[in-house]
Amino acid sequence: MSVPTELGYTAKHEWIVVEDGIATVGITSFAAESLGDIVYVEAPEVGTEVTAGEPAGEVESTKSVSDVYSPVSGEVVEVNESLEDAPETINSAPFEGGWLFRVRISEEPANLLSAEEYTKLTEGEN
Repeated sequence: MSVPTELGYTAKHEWIVVEDGIATVGITSFAAESLGDIVYVEAPEVGTEVTAGEPAGEVESTKSVSDVYSPVSGEVVEVNESLEDAPETINSAPFEGGWLFRVRISEEPANLLSAEEYTKLTEGEN
C-alpha cells in the first residue's frame, strides 16, 4: 500500500494536499483496496460549502457504499468530472487521477495524520 509522505491523512481514510489555499481531497489506497472495485462516485457540487469531519460525498463499490468526509471546511471549487466515466481510476491511481474534489479552504486543516501515523493506523486495521 502506498502512502505518499507529502500528503495529510484522516482517520477516515481521506487524503489532502493544500496549495495556495486550495485543498485537493481523495480517498487513500487503503480505502480503495478495502472497498474493492469502485463503480460510482458522488462528489459535492461546485459551490457547496463543506465542513471538516462531515460527509461530503459517497463512493460506491461492488461491496458497499461509503461516505467521503471532508478533511477541511470551505467552498467546493472543482470536482473530478473524469470519475463520472471512469470511477475505477480511484482504484488504480487514488493519489493521482483519482482525486475527488477541491475546496477553497476557510481555515487550515486540523488533526491530520502524517504518512507515518496513517500507516500505523492502517496496520492496526488489517
